[in-house]
Amino acid sequence: MSSRERVLARVRAAVAGAPRVEIPRDYRTTGPESGRVERFADRVRDYKAVVHVVPAAEVATTVADALSRRGARRIVVPDGLPEGWLSAAAPLERLADDPPLTAALLDAADGVVTGCAVAVAETGTIVLDAGPGQGRRALTLVPDYHLCVVPDERIVPSVPEAVARLDPGRPLTWISGPSATSDIELNRVEGVHGPRTLEVIIAV
Repeated sequence: MSSRERVLARVRAAVAGAPRVEIPRDYRTTGPESGRVERFADRVRDYKAVVHVVPAAEVATTVADALSRRGARRIVVPDGLPEGWLSAAAPLERLADDPPLTAALLDAADGVVTGCAVAVAETGTIVLDAGPGQGRRALTLVPDYHLCVVPDERIVPSVPEAVARLDPGRPLTWISGPSATSDIELNRVEGVHGPRTLEVIIAV
């Protein structure tokens, strides 16, 4: 018998005959619908991301302005990204992921533009599931700049509502601001586990 089996056997013996206890599951599963867009924008700004809240008709010009400010010319474009989002941008070298881009090519890109699967107002979190316009995980983790367009209908008030919309069988990437970490002395280091700069366009 292994150590694990011995421990589990002792636990089973200790609780044998104990009365069954009903554990209340009264967790909050929804959040306030009103103000969810503003709440999401505020939370994302708290993470030191750049945030724009614009009418849906202005997404293309806002994307173009964002890329222009960074001088971005070589952009990773995941399959299925709405063509209209890039329609106002200056001529770009679009890097398609077919065949899959190498880590070196992703690192040399000026950034990546994506959509998202869902976004959470309560936590300021963006979730990608490798669906259309998002691509595989590496596309948003290797480039130093990530520009994400979030249509307001993708924003839900709470985490449980986001989970309910997602397929657990898909590769989920949960993003709460630009990549950042700190050592034991609380020295903040950005860009270690993902893009150093996150820019979010919320289309309302």
